[in-house]
Amino acid sequence: MITVVGTGTGASLAAETLAGAELVVGGRRHLDAVRLPEGAERIVLGPLAPALDTIEEYVGKDRPVTVLASGDPGFFGIVRVLAERFGAEALDVRPGVSSVAAAFARVGLPWDDAVVVSAHGREPRTAVNVCRAHPKVAVLTGPGAGPAELAAAVPEDRVLVVASALGDPERERVERVTPAEAAARDWGTDVSVVLCLDGTRALGGVRTVAGAPAGPAGWALAESEFAHRDSMITKFEVRALALARLGPRLGDLVWDVGAGSGSVAVECARLGAAAVAVEKAADGVERIAANARAHGVYVDVVHGTAPAALAGLPDPDAVFVGGGGGELPAVVRACALRARRTVVVAMAALDRVPAARAALTGAGFACDGVLLQSSRLAPLPGEVTRLAATNPVFLLWGTRTPLSEEGVAL
Repeated sequence: MITVVGTGTGASLAAETLAGAELVVGGRRHLDAVRLPEGAERIVLGPLAPALDTIEEYVGKDRPVTVLASGDPGFFGIVRVLAERFGAEALDVRPGVSSVAAAFARVGLPWDDAVVVSAHGREPRTAVNVCRAHPKVAVLTGPGAGPAELAAAVPEDRVLVVASALGDPERERVERVTPAEAAARDWGTDVSVVLCLDGTRALGGVRTVAGAPAGPAGWALAESEFAHRDSMITKFEVRALALARLGPRLGDLVWDVGAGSGSVAVECARLGAAAVAVEKAADGVERIAANARAHGVYVDVVHGTAPAALAGLPDPDAVFVGGGGGELPAVVRACALRARRTVVVAMAALDRVPAARAALTGAGFACDGVLLQSSRLAPLPGEVTRLAATNPVFLLWGTRTPLSEEGVAL
């Protein structure tokens, strides 16, 4: 049996927890804080593979092993690795209070509606995108993904709660800072977790399901659900297929270029993604922000003309290009060079299709498309109904071919 003990937020271990252990594995600070049983071997966790091999030797000889961990070792912790290697039935897990639970407790907030994301040993972009999209996020930090790095990329109206050395009676610190304040500091190595909060929505409402809010009950909303000018809005039939090809999801970043009303950006945000809307008209910028507020989501609105306005934006997972004009091929090309997964282009003019397709295929995308023509039910006098045709729209989408670790197309 492998006993896995979470030390909570600084809680001391009872002597009987370690009694009989012949091998004790843990971080240096955990090992230094306990008295090992006489004759027990001690392994300071660094690279996991050698420690797991040693644990396997002891387990194979029925010699008891204790692993010390922080907080709840089943929550982004070592339990997963141990269960994969030795089987869940070989583990006796004794969890402590996780750093996330402790951090929310310190600031007096419930966290059943929080999204928890780990940036420890991972690319920080997912954590950043979740912080952009959601009002209450806990980030487990790591080198290169600490408070300063997160602060440089999250909306300016967010509040960051930086919790360091949780549970240590002498070193614990819990600080509320603005993103600008967090970005200007060196936070050292004691940070346990960072909370990213939208102060206006931090309390949230009564929840039934924990974690990220459930997805919307409906999508591809009617045009009447958005403020728009002169019917300059992506029609819901086109938006439905565009959203299906964009595949917006939690942790993604989506650009809506030539956003107009921002209907695509708003719908992507409703589906959990972080969204950036790029719009050249000043009144359009105000309209997009109003539409986002009306639907209770955050959209980062950039006032500028593509492709120049795209230069300072973080790389997207997916892009929707809804504007036309002579710059369309250059805009599609610029988006295709930056998009990690897919680019979707909507066009009313047949003449623009070949150039847009060439821009996608030239950037290495597999390209497909469709002409969408629909007719909607419309009332006539006498309580009868006719079919009213909408304008046809060409929808192209390019999908990046994934590569293997050796760089070979899959």
